[in-house]
Amino acid sequence: MRPQPSSDANVPAQPRGSSAEVLLIFLRLGCLSFGGPIAHLGYFQKEFVERRRWCSASTLAELIALAQSLPGPASSQVGFALGILRSGWPGGLAAWLGFTLPSALLMLAFAYGTRFLSAGFGPGLLHGLQLAAVAVVAQAVFSMQRSLAPDGQRIVLAIAAAGIALFAPGHFATLLAVGVGAVAGLLIFRSRGSEPAESAAVEHTTLRLSRSTGVAAAVLFLAILLLSPLLVRLAPVQGIAIFSTFYRSGALVFGGGHVVLPLLENAVVAPGLVSQQSFLAGYGAAQAMPGPLFTFAAYLGASVRPALHPVVNGLLALVGVFLPGLLAMAAVLPFWSGLKQNADFRAALKGINASVVGVLCAALIHPLWTSTVHTWKDFSIALLAFALLTYRRVQPWIVVAGTALTCILLKFV
Repeated sequence: MRPQPSSDANVPAQPRGSSAEVLLIFLRLGCLSFGGPIAHLGYFQKEFVERRRWCSASTLAELIALAQSLPGPASSQVGFALGILRSGWPGGLAAWLGFTLPSALLMLAFAYGTRFLSAGFGPGLLHGLQLAAVAVVAQAVFSMQRSLAPDGQRIVLAIAAAGIALFAPGHFATLLAVGVGAVAGLLIFRSRGSEPAESAAVEHTTLRLSRSTGVAAAVLFLAILLLSPLLVRLAPVQGIAIFSTFYRSGALVFGGGHVVLPLLENAVVAPGLVSQQSFLAGYGAAQAMPGPLFTFAAYLGASVRPALHPVVNGLLALVGVFLPGLLAMAAVLPFWSGLKQNADFRAALKGINASVVGVLCAALIHPLWTSTVHTWKDFSIALLAFALLTYRRVQPWIVVAGTALTCILLKFV
């Protein structure tokens, strides 16, 4: 067994690897990485710091801090950056593809399978997946509150953000809540004076990206965000509309995979593209999958009705929801060392993170709770699943499978 380094300084510089190597390693992780973003980062620590020594622990911590500051799925963004570290741009794309492909294929298959679940054990299975989604989001709110809104001021910000998300017009409620949180963070936390930067992320991240590359990625990020809605009006093609819709959702997600729920619900359920029941069933199924939760988008794209090409729609939705996070990571990486020292940036980020807790709490109330929990049995099952996730640390896929099996059995009792 390879000896462990005693400190980050003892980690030797690694030679460039091939993108095929990166693809195979991340493909294996994509098949085995159950448990959500935090668990994914633990897999990365074991694989790339302890076992393969692609980077030091402080470099990984720096990448995690950066990903948590940007829109998009944190674990996928960290994997993307690790791929760049190993093999440049091709390595970054190979890392994303390998980590994403297994769960994306499973979610596409589930989208085709739901049409056969209207009879027999199907209704029980779908309701079980919906109740599992309630428990998973409740556990995410509980966990995120302790880390992102640990004090009274940030709890108040979270409550205010929940109110905005619940009662403001749906098309911009999440963006408004996050914006209010950023301004409040600047007013509240910047006034305390300059605070030292986080000590866990002190090492310069030496990735193979120039500042001109960062600027180009930022320009592309904004160009797609602003121009894709115009393109939909000029060329009203379903595929273009789906890509644009999911790109906007991916560009506005701060705080992790679960926060995408209200954005996607507003994007596909409110206009009637996907039914509420199908949406929640797919979200529940996504909890039982390895890899990133954002592959839920592949299911939603393939579930849009009517559609001539469901698989194409699913792939466009998948690329659309991931692309802004990857572009944001590429845009900020060359400038991160200076940005993380800015007190205003850190203060605004505290407010944004607190607002994210409120947005997710609002999603737990509506649509999850109001459309899923109807009886005391529903409540009991969801509460038990929440307890298993939160206090017994049971793997999410086990809880999802158990909840679905329970509801199937209750249908025949």
